[in-house]
Amino acid sequence: MRWSQILSTYRAGEDEEHLTNDLRSEFEKDYHKIIGSASFRRLQDKTQVFPLDKSDFIRTRLTHSLEVSSIGRSLAQNISESIIERRLDPNFNLETERNVAAVIECAGLIHDIGNPPFGHFGEEAIREWFAGHLSRMRYEGRTITDILTLQEREDFLNFEGNAQGLRLVSKLHYAENGCGLNLTYALLSTMIKYPRSSVEMNPAAGDVTDKKMGYFKAEQDLFERIQEKTGTKGRRNPLTFILEAADDIAYATADIEDAYKKGFFDFQTFVAELWKRKVDPEYIELLDSYYSGNVQGKPAATGNWGALGDYMNSRNRMDGTYGGKMRSSEAAMSGSSVSSGESALMRWLSEIQSILLVAATGGFVNHYKAIMGGTFSSELIGNGKEAVLMNALKGIAYDYAFTSMSIYKTEIAANNILTYLLNKLVPAVLQYDRSMPPGLMEEKFLSLVSENYRQVYEWSTAGRSDLEKVYYRILLATDTVSGMTDSYARDLYTDLNGIT
Repeated sequence: MRWSQILSTYRAGEDEEHLTNDLRSEFEKDYHKIIGSASFRRLQDKTQVFPLDKSDFIRTRLTHSLEVSSIGRSLAQNISESIIERRLDPNFNLETERNVAAVIECAGLIHDIGNPPFGHFGEEAIREWFAGHLSRMRYEGRTITDILTLQEREDFLNFEGNAQGLRLVSKLHYAENGCGLNLTYALLSTMIKYPRSSVEMNPAAGDVTDKKMGYFKAEQDLFERIQEKTGTKGRRNPLTFILEAADDIAYATADIEDAYKKGFFDFQTFVAELWKRKVDPEYIELLDSYYSGNVQGKPAATGNWGALGDYMNSRNRMDGTYGGKMRSSEAAMSGSSVSSGESALMRWLSEIQSILLVAATGGFVNHYKAIMGGTFSSELIGNGKEAVLMNALKGIAYDYAFTSMSIYKTEIAANNILTYLLNKLVPAVLQYDRSMPPGLMEEKFLSLVSENYRQVYEWSTAGRSDLEKVYYRILLATDTVSGMTDSYARDLYTDLNGIT
């Protein structure tokens, strides 16, 4: 792959801006289109980890996207400077560096833009709904599974926010030219994390490129044009590795911070977990150096966390004392509203981000030839002590926050909401665009489908038979649900069910 193609400024539709004195680069134009879009603003009311959280502190999908964008730009600059310094590519220059950073900055903003309400659980709920209903639904006397092609069926059974994101920015976002936000192909290619269809994906293969689907059949022609223009042709765009690393660094550290703030674990428990998960002592000693209070009434054991770690492990997660009580006592000891444990953790996480950023930089430049050749199959932080640290952070967040009772309760509620909406919307959209008018209730639910989604349907189905349109009708339902924010979906559910 060549940077001259990877950084393609080609757009599917003619750019409406014709000002000759507009000195912005094509990627700067992308950036301004994104931040001015309603789809991007809706991320402020979509879940990152904690659905429908009332706290101003806890991250939303918008906060996370801004962090990924920022970390991604820094990572892109680090990698670019290393490529130039090491002279890895004679065609990689300062202009390339600027463009790479700009594309990654934009990609960070939209990497989760297609996610449905209620975070990744929302994706799972949609997949589960289709797994339980697709084979039972009928249309014109035939089962839906009989009408749909294999790829069309698999699109719904493996529903992916990443594929929905490509669909959203390239089509669904309102635009006169039918090209959505009409972003550059360099950016669209970067956001395609998995250049595989729903029938090509292979999670068991061990290759990050094959883990999930990256586009729906409805966008296959667009995907192939993007691949052709960017020269990727079935391979993951090198910039996507940078985007994925930035995403991993952002959520691995942020989820720990949010979980701590929510009181899912205390400082002592966190340190004990680092030891248990065999994190390099260097990183634990760094946390030690930031700690300024007492631990369970004992002096901070600077440089001697091994004994302290053993002590805390023996206490079985501090006898179930999670967060609030422990941090209150820490705050009292430090004479501050912010506990010494909390202060140390926040400083440490900031430093860890820098450490992981350096590791990801090394991962890219050390495998530069394989990445550019399309044969690299791992993550940038795929092994070594930084990978152990990253996995430890993800594991702690999962064990203490993602599997907590409060998360389970909200996920059960989210499942009820999404199941109800799909139960009503899918039968309704199957009655859309037919010679016979829809039933009374179906017509009311069809009113929830936005006009621009209907317009995309009209463009996509022109010249197709009635049975071929079934796939696109069902997409109307997934488009509608995916476009909802958490609060909108919840409020719609309560309103339609007469719940006050």
